[in-house]
Amino acid sequence: MMPWLSRLWRTLATAFCFAMFGIGGALIALLVSPLLLLLVRNRQQRQGLGKRLVSGAMYAFIVLMRVTGVMSYRIHNIEWLQQPGQLILANHPSLIDTIFLIAFAHNADCIVKGKLLKNPFTRGPIKLAGYIANSTPEQIIEAAGESFRRGNNLILFPEGTRTVAGQPVVLKRGAANIAIKTATDIRPVLIRCEPAALTKEIKWYQVPARKVCMTLDVQPLLSVSQYINSDNPSMAARTLTRDLEHFFNAAVYTAPSGATAAVQANIALQHVK
Repeated sequence: MMPWLSRLWRTLATAFCFAMFGIGGALIALLVSPLLLLLVRNRQQRQGLGKRLVSGAMYAFIVLMRVTGVMSYRIHNIEWLQQPGQLILANHPSLIDTIFLIAFAHNADCIVKGKLLKNPFTRGPIKLAGYIANSTPEQIIEAAGESFRRGNNLILFPEGTRTVAGQPVVLKRGAANIAIKTATDIRPVLIRCEPAALTKEIKWYQVPARKVCMTLDVQPLLSVSQYINSDNPSMAARTLTRDLEHFFNAAVYTAPSGATAAVQANIALQHVK
């Protein structure tokens, strides 16, 4: 296919895929959520079903993007995303990072922005799955702890927003506070989107010259035990945040996909065997 024709096709296919995403979200809000609310009275069971349904819907969206030629993807160590009770931290280069993590991580919870609860296309799936609303730090930590006790995984982008291309990764302390105060080890995920697409600077219709490939490199667990035992929790959270920044910056900008041993040797974090 000629380059310009390929690009036109991927632009139209991208529009189609996102239209289907919006329609799917509206159907969940209007039909599926009310139906589950009537049929499943137990809240935890209903949210568990909701998580599996939303995960399946996200996977279907990924398949749609792959089949239509919008993108391809690779996931290294996918089985590590399927272990229970993890704090999954990832860099955030593109708009669809969350979709991939929800699709492939088992029983995934997310911390979502309040404005998404007002969006008719996202409110339904969020309420159905029982995702955690971004409220006060204390409420978030309490909700995260409860999620871990149920064996759920919690997905969080510690930058708080999408990465600006070419800029170093700067993390907020919320992720470190959750890890330390809930005594939960961290599962890092390195995400690459090549060529760049759906970033903060690139709109959905600005399709790159070649097909996008998403790569998710799931890393070994990082222990937080040395930070939990600190006499100064605030300082421990700052130190953990700094160490995680070093990890993500070194891995994202210097290490090739799948090669992280040298990076991990240079940060003050211990692997859980």
